[in-house]
Amino acid sequence: MFPPTLLVLMAGAVAASFFGLLDERVGSRSKEVFSSIILAVALYTLYNLYTTVDGGVVLFTVGVGPPLAACFEVDALSVFIAVCTVFLALLCTVYSARYMEHDTRLGEYYSLLLFMTAGMVGVAFAGDLFTLFVFWELMCISSYVLVAFRKERWAPVEAGFKYLIMSAIGATMILFGMAFLYGMTGTLNFARMSEVLSTVEPGIWGLMAFAALFVGFGIKAAVVPMHTWLPDAHPEAPSPISAMLSGMVIETGLYGFTRLLYVVFIPNSALMDGGLATFKVTVGFFAAITMTVANIMALLQKDIKRLLAYSSIAQMGYMLIGVAAATELGLRGCFLHVLNHSLMKGLAFLAAGAIIHQLGTRNLDEMKGVGRRMPVTMIVLTISVLGLGGVPGTAGFVSKFILFASAVGAGMPILTVLGVLNSAFSMAYYLPMLRTLATTPTGELKVREAPASMLVPMCVMAALIIFIGVYPAPAVRFAHMASQALTTNLSTYVEAIVKAMFG
Repeated sequence: MFPPTLLVLMAGAVAASFFGLLDERVGSRSKEVFSSIILAVALYTLYNLYTTVDGGVVLFTVGVGPPLAACFEVDALSVFIAVCTVFLALLCTVYSARYMEHDTRLGEYYSLLLFMTAGMVGVAFAGDLFTLFVFWELMCISSYVLVAFRKERWAPVEAGFKYLIMSAIGATMILFGMAFLYGMTGTLNFARMSEVLSTVEPGIWGLMAFAALFVGFGIKAAVVPMHTWLPDAHPEAPSPISAMLSGMVIETGLYGFTRLLYVVFIPNSALMDGGLATFKVTVGFFAAITMTVANIMALLQKDIKRLLAYSSIAQMGYMLIGVAAATELGLRGCFLHVLNHSLMKGLAFLAAGAIIHQLGTRNLDEMKGVGRRMPVTMIVLTISVLGLGGVPGTAGFVSKFILFASAVGAGMPILTVLGVLNSAFSMAYYLPMLRTLATTPTGELKVREAPASMLVPMCVMAALIIFIGVYPAPAVRFAHMASQALTTNLSTYVEAIVKAMFG
């Protein structure tokens, strides 16, 4: 059977389009309400899964059994990624009710948003590469269309097409990686693959599989130099979709790579010359260039959404520090930053979207003084960028502290130094942006505060950013459970799946 969360999301995605047709006929808002209810129910099912997993794994199979079956292996990490995804999608859906009210085809919009969410949850739950790839494509196809949703203008269509081409290249590389691993092991199941690879002689095929998968997932994660689609896609997409793309879609690419790295490659590090050091140095190098290049590019931007897009790439560099550390502490910091980034960058894009919605421009030079006319939006945007900069008292400080500490403990102090310097350097574009918005306007600025339905989800996210910064224990505990799934509980995961599915 399918996991209940996926059933709810996919059935809701199909039904949302019919509610959209109903709304066009009678002029109601049922599709927005329905989509929000679906996401709330999905969150409830995830809570039930969370209480069931408890450090172990819950297995769902669809079909006659391996190899002719879809396999969902839900552990604490799967639930963690799914909760972050569905919660952000719920807030973006509530926000969209007013933000998207002047657009047409809104039944399609909410249906695609639910399908994209279902795709990300499916990737998090997938227990084999075939199932992962199916839901990966569901996520990608939905996101292509949402980026180009406002097709009456050429720029969104161009950005969506560029995104499609680069993601297609990434998907092709993932297929190559799948083929290499299948040729070496005769299976696509993660746990079985890990077990079989322990008996395989080292060779060039392990290196080729790692390289193909890193490029494939790295394109989606916007790792430099595979990031070029993101600065075009984020500004042109509707702001709630920008929040989803930056808040969780690129993190889904990070998740896919990290899951395979820690389940398949690191336990069998002899597959590559240099062993574990090869993985650490490779990922650490890309972490360094990703955060450095992205921060420099962000400094040059005048488009507020393009600036935030480059900031997202830099944040991915910080997350890769935890992956490169190859320790439980590093992964804990990485996953905590995934949660925090979904809130901080999601809020930044929603706040920027509120300003654009009210003012009609993305150019920072034309936004002088708007913060004085939109005080609530200005406050929550300030909280989000201070969190992104790692200022103490915000969620970003907690996760960055753990990430940088993990690099020192893993014998990679250069990553800590680069991380701290880049985090400080990022304030060189965050603070001028805030100063521009708070400057006294030179002329009359006819703009007012965003509608309440847009402010409520933003205020919820801002409150969570402060709450995690002041009292991080619950969030750190949640991230700790997720990181243990790939470290101390990994052998339990492999043994349970192999015994249940392969005897």
